[in-house]
Amino acid sequence: MELEPREMALRIAEAADDRRALEIEILDMRGLMTICDYFVICSGRSRLHVDAIAEEVEDQMSKLGIEPRHVEGIPDSSWVILDYTDVVLHVFEPDARGFYNLEGLWHDAARVEVPTREGTSATG
Repeated sequence: MELEPREMALRIAEAADDRRALEIEILDMRGLMTICDYFVICSGRSRLHVDAIAEEVEDQMSKLGIEPRHVEGIPDSSWVILDYTDVVLHVFEPDARGFYNLEGLWHDAARVEVPTREGTSATG
């Protein structure tokens, strides 16, 4: 299945939300970098939760016929990156998210509203 990058980012965020990822953000990176169009950033409560979120995203995207071109960070780190070419997912443990501070580094990136399980926006 072919998805537009924005739709892929939303599907990835939805899959992360299915695993109860925390603080899900989608950053529109178009015009800011050339390696991808969107970052999806979220947190897990622990290493196991980070892994479970990444596995859920991989499973759901695989069902759509979409595989990551690169996976980084499994099994022995506090973060995981799944690179889907146009969309890059970053899943962090809370301390690592604060350390890397991608939202601060890319503060000029537009945010995409993220619907959550409860029907509210994760972006506030």
